[in-house]
Amino acid sequence: MANPKYDEWKTEAGLKQIEDWAEKGLTNEQIAKNMGIAASTLYVWLNDHEEISESIKRGKAVADAIVQNALFNSAVGFHYDEESLTNDGRVVELKKYAKPNTTAQIFWLKNRKKEWNDKQEMDVNVRTVIVDDITDED
Repeated sequence: MANPKYDEWKTEAGLKQIEDWAEKGLTNEQIAKNMGIAASTLYVWLNDHEEISESIKRGKAVADAIVQNALFNSAVGFHYDEESLTNDGRVVELKKYAKPNTTAQIFWLKNRKKEWNDKQEMDVNVRTVIVDDITDED
């Protein structure tokens, strides 16, 4: 038996709308609400219908790339243009520079370079001795 609610979202336009919501950073729960379904229904659809799962994955990949690029730019510094109003009322365009952000640098390095990670991995070998019979020799 066909699911009429699902049928309306499996169209090219429906899948594109889902992808756009994911690209804008909406969570799966927010996407489900926009679709008019429960989040639990969306999770079932994600398992059962590859086209919906792929639409969300594509959208989230774009959003993740945008944020990753912004984090990188924040870490290394970047030039940008800004409009400003002069005392005589003219609007002028200023070229500005955002200095590198130390917090963004640390975050980037801790997540990308193993030697910067605070997590210490330890190899612990424990030897266990099991004694079957304990007798008291008093």
